[in-house]
Amino acid sequence: MTSAQIDAYLRRLGSERPRQPTSEALRALHLSHLRAVPFENLSVHLGEEITLEEQRLLAKVTEGRRGGFCYELNGAFGTLLAALGYEVELLAGRVYGDEGRLGIPYDHLALRVRTVEGDTWLADVGFGAHSHYPLACAEGGEQDDPGGRFQVVEAGPDAAGVRGADLDVLWDGKPQYRLEARPRVLGDFAAGAWWHSTSPTSHFTRSLVCSRLTQDGGRITLSGRKLKTTAVDGTQEIRELEEDEEVLTVYREHFGIELSCVPTVRNPDLDG
Repeated sequence: MTSAQIDAYLRRLGSERPRQPTSEALRALHLSHLRAVPFENLSVHLGEEITLEEQRLLAKVTEGRRGGFCYELNGAFGTLLAALGYEVELLAGRVYGDEGRLGIPYDHLALRVRTVEGDTWLADVGFGAHSHYPLACAEGGEQDDPGGRFQVVEAGPDAAGVRGADLDVLWDGKPQYRLEARPRVLGDFAAGAWWHSTSPTSHFTRSLVCSRLTQDGGRITLSGRKLKTTAVDGTQEIRELEEDEEVLTVYREHFGIELSCVPTVRNPDLDG
């Protein structure tokens, strides 16, 4: 990553270049990323190729001023952090679904980040609504965050009864995803990204989403034509957008995304 690319990424985040790769700077970058770069799956429905190559991901976030899903957002953010001097490892996760079942291998990508102070954090800017700040990996107790109460704990046995060194991430006591301790490389996640962007049973092909954290700690989400604004206290305002121009205006004004047409769901019969 060149110095110019670093500067372009930081401009997108509205952040200054940190003098050192500290924990404080990581927290600030993490929060800025969630506010500036939306979690979105528009590429899936616009027929855009999703390629897990660092330069492509950086270009999408900076030049294209787009967001993405976990592989893209955490892949790009990890590249930025490494260029700023952080020690970054990519971790593969499986997301908990209905009845506590785990998703496919390489279902999710998160980041394990070590700082100049020797602290180790779990950074994740690609899970939609989640923690606003990185989570301490070594802290098994509850961690209070503006987004809720989180825990990073040693995982129990898997479905086959095998116990490994995996970690479970809990939000308000409910397991969100399970992370393998072994670090991976970006290319390892290609199969997961392909499945989520093509499978008719993937929730990413069944629905449209574009969401980001607001400056006051709330959230704004556009799901198809449904615009949902969530305040800090949890109250919500939901509005159905009737006209195409309304939808395009919301993408442009609230998410910084310029589109020439309104995306439509790839698998509308399964939209739920």
